[in-house]
Amino acid sequence: MKRERKKNRLQNYDYSRPGWYFVTICTKNRVEYFGKIQDNEMHFNTCGKIAQKCWFDLPNHYRNIHLDKWVIMPNHMHGIVVIDDFSDDVVGAGLKPSPTAPIHKQHSLSEIMRGFKTFSSRKINEFYPKLGFCWQRSFYDHIIRNDHSLESIRAYIKNNPLKWELDKNKKTDVRPH
Repeated sequence: MKRERKKNRLQNYDYSRPGWYFVTICTKNRVEYFGKIQDNEMHFNTCGKIAQKCWFDLPNHYRNIHLDKWVIMPNHMHGIVVIDDFSDDVVGAGLKPSPTAPIHKQHSLSEIMRGFKTFSSRKINEFYPKLGFCWQRSFYDHIIRNDHSLESIRAYIKNNPLKWELDKNKKTDVRPH
Protein backbone atom coordinates (compact mmCIF):
# COMPACT_ATOMS: atom_id res chain seq x y z
CA MET A 1 0.00 0.00 0.00
CA LYS A 2 1.42 3.33 -1.06
CA ARG A 3 1.82 5.93 1.68
CA GLU A 4 -0.02 9.16 0.90
CA ARG A 5 2.15 12.27 1.12
CA LYS A 6 1.16 15.14 3.33
CA LYS A 7 0.19 18.18 1.27
CA ASN A 8 2.59 21.07 1.92
CA ARG A 9 0.69 23.89 0.24
CA LEU A 10 -2.33 25.78 1.52
CA GLN A 11 -5.34 24.37 -0.29
CA ASN A 12 -7.03 26.69 -2.84
CA TYR A 13 -4.35 29.38 -2.43
CA ASP A 14 -2.84 30.92 -5.57
CA TYR A 15 0.92 30.83 -4.97
CA SER A 16 1.57 33.02 -8.01
CA ARG A 17 -0.22 35.97 -6.42
CA PRO A 18 1.87 38.84 -5.09
CA GLY A 19 3.07 38.27 -1.55
CA TRP A 20 5.89 37.40 0.78
CA TYR A 21 6.74 33.71 1.24
CA PHE A 22 9.11 32.01 3.68
CA VAL A 23 10.58 28.79 2.27
CA THR A 24 12.72 26.00 3.67
CA ILE A 25 14.44 23.52 1.40
CA CYS A 26 16.36 20.51 2.73
CA THR A 27 18.95 18.27 1.12
CA LYS A 28 17.94 14.66 0.61
CA ASN A 29 18.45 12.73 3.85
CA ARG A 30 19.69 16.01 5.38
CA VAL A 31 23.25 15.35 4.20
CA GLU A 32 25.54 18.30 4.97
CA TYR A 33 26.62 19.30 1.46
CA PHE A 34 27.04 23.07 1.80
CA GLY A 35 29.79 23.61 4.35
CA LYS A 36 29.99 23.88 8.11
CA ILE A 37 29.10 26.13 11.00
CA GLN A 38 32.17 27.40 12.78
CA ASP A 39 32.12 30.06 15.50
CA ASN A 40 28.37 30.46 14.89
CA GLU A 41 28.88 31.40 11.23
CA MET A 42 28.26 29.43 8.07
CA HIS A 43 31.41 28.71 6.04
CA PHE A 44 30.54 27.61 2.51
CA ASN A 45 32.34 24.92 0.62
CA THR A 46 32.06 24.78 -3.18
CA CYS A 47 28.56 23.26 -3.07
CA GLY A 48 27.40 26.02 -0.73
CA LYS A 49 28.86 28.69 -3.00
CA ILE A 50 27.09 27.18 -6.00
CA ALA A 51 23.77 27.06 -4.13
CA GLN A 52 24.24 30.69 -3.04
CA LYS A 53 24.98 31.81 -6.60
CA CYS A 54 21.90 29.97 -7.91
CA TRP A 55 19.75 31.59 -5.19
CA PHE A 56 20.99 35.08 -6.10
CA ASP A 57 20.39 34.33 -9.79
CA LEU A 58 16.68 33.53 -9.35
CA PRO A 59 15.45 37.09 -10.13
CA ASN A 60 17.23 36.83 -13.50
CA HIS A 61 15.06 33.82 -14.37
CA TYR A 62 11.84 34.91 -12.68
CA ARG A 63 11.36 38.61 -13.22
CA ASN A 64 8.32 38.77 -10.95
CA ILE A 65 10.34 38.13 -7.77
CA HIS A 66 12.91 39.61 -5.49
CA LEU A 67 14.69 38.02 -2.56
CA ASP A 68 14.74 39.19 1.03
CA LYS A 69 16.62 37.54 3.93
CA TRP A 70 18.08 34.08 3.39
CA VAL A 71 20.55 31.65 4.92
CA ILE A 72 22.16 28.50 3.61
CA MET A 73 22.97 26.00 6.34
CA PRO A 74 25.01 22.77 6.02
CA ASN A 75 21.96 20.69 5.01
CA HIS A 76 19.12 23.12 4.29
CA MET A 77 18.30 26.68 3.44
CA HIS A 78 15.74 29.27 4.42
CA GLY A 79 14.73 32.26 2.37
CA ILE A 80 12.06 34.87 1.87
CA VAL A 81 10.80 35.16 -1.70
CA VAL A 82 8.71 38.18 -2.65
CA ILE A 83 6.43 37.73 -5.64
CA ASP A 84 5.67 41.09 -7.22
CA ASP A 85 2.65 42.27 -9.15
CA PHE A 86 3.38 43.33 -12.73
CA SER A 87 -0.04 44.84 -13.38
CA ASP A 88 1.44 48.35 -13.07
CA ASP A 89 4.11 47.80 -15.77
CA VAL A 90 4.09 50.26 -18.65
CA VAL A 91 3.11 48.50 -21.86
CA GLY A 92 3.32 49.60 -25.47
CA ALA A 93 5.27 52.85 -25.17
CA GLY A 94 6.53 54.53 -28.34
CA LEU A 95 5.72 53.47 -31.88
CA LYS A 96 5.27 49.76 -31.17
CA PRO A 97 1.73 48.44 -30.67
CA SER A 98 0.65 47.34 -27.22
CA PRO A 99 0.96 43.57 -26.83
CA THR A 100 -2.23 41.63 -26.22
CA ALA A 101 -0.52 39.15 -23.89
CA PRO A 102 1.14 40.12 -20.61
CA ILE A 103 4.85 40.93 -20.89
CA HIS A 104 5.72 39.05 -17.71
CA LYS A 105 4.44 35.68 -16.57
CA GLN A 106 3.42 35.47 -12.93
CA HIS A 107 5.46 32.45 -11.83
CA SER A 108 4.23 30.49 -8.84
CA LEU A 109 6.31 29.79 -5.76
CA SER A 110 6.45 26.09 -6.74
CA GLU A 111 7.83 26.96 -10.20
CA ILE A 112 10.45 29.23 -8.65
CA MET A 113 11.57 26.62 -6.08
CA ARG A 114 11.60 23.89 -8.73
CA GLY A 115 13.85 26.15 -10.82
CA PHE A 116 16.23 26.82 -7.91
CA LYS A 117 16.49 23.14 -7.07
CA THR A 118 17.06 22.20 -10.72
CA PHE A 119 19.64 24.93 -11.39
CA SER A 120 21.61 24.26 -8.21
CA SER A 121 21.49 20.45 -8.51
CA ARG A 122 22.67 20.57 -12.11
CA LYS A 123 25.58 22.89 -11.32
CA ILE A 124 26.68 20.99 -8.19
CA ASN A 125 26.55 17.66 -10.04
CA GLU A 126 28.51 19.13 -12.97
CA PHE A 127 31.23 20.19 -10.52
CA TYR A 128 31.10 16.91 -8.53
CA PRO A 129 29.80 14.27 -10.99
CA LYS A 130 30.14 11.37 -8.51
CA LEU A 131 28.53 13.21 -5.60
CA GLY A 132 24.91 12.49 -6.55
CA PHE A 133 23.65 15.67 -4.92
CA CYS A 134 19.92 16.17 -4.72
CA TRP A 135 17.37 18.07 -2.73
CA GLN A 136 14.63 16.54 -0.63
CA ARG A 137 11.38 16.28 -2.53
CA SER A 138 9.16 19.37 -2.27
CA PHE A 139 9.78 22.26 0.18
CA TYR A 140 8.14 23.92 3.14
CA ASP A 141 6.46 27.30 2.86
CA HIS A 142 4.76 29.87 5.03
CA ILE A 143 2.75 32.79 3.68
CA ILE A 144 3.92 35.93 5.47
CA ARG A 145 0.79 37.93 6.25
CA ASN A 146 1.97 40.83 8.41
CA ASP A 147 4.99 42.86 9.55
CA HIS A 148 5.24 41.08 12.90
CA SER A 149 5.49 37.70 11.17
CA LEU A 150 8.03 39.11 8.68
CA GLU A 151 10.28 40.45 11.44
CA SER A 152 10.05 37.15 13.37
CA ILE A 153 11.02 35.16 10.30
CA ARG A 154 13.89 37.53 9.47
CA ALA A 155 15.22 37.09 13.02
CA TYR A 156 14.84 33.29 12.73
CA ILE A 157 16.83 33.29 9.48
CA LYS A 158 19.54 35.58 10.90
CA ASN A 159 19.91 33.48 14.08
CA ASN A 160 19.76 30.06 12.39
CA PRO A 161 23.56 29.52 12.42
CA LEU A 162 23.64 30.34 16.16
CA LYS A 163 21.25 27.44 16.82
CA TRP A 164 22.98 24.83 14.65
CA GLU A 165 24.30 22.81 17.59
CA LEU A 166 20.70 22.36 18.79
CA ASP A 167 19.34 21.34 15.36
CA LYS A 168 17.63 17.95 15.72
CA ASN A 169 18.04 17.27 11.98
CA LYS A 170 21.81 17.75 12.01
CA LYS A 171 23.55 14.73 10.50
CA THR A 172 27.07 13.44 10.69
CA ASP A 173 27.21 12.55 6.97
CA VAL A 174 29.27 15.43 5.62
CA ARG A 175 30.24 15.84 1.95
CA PRO A 176 33.07 17.72 0.17
CA HIS A 177 34.54 20.88 1.64
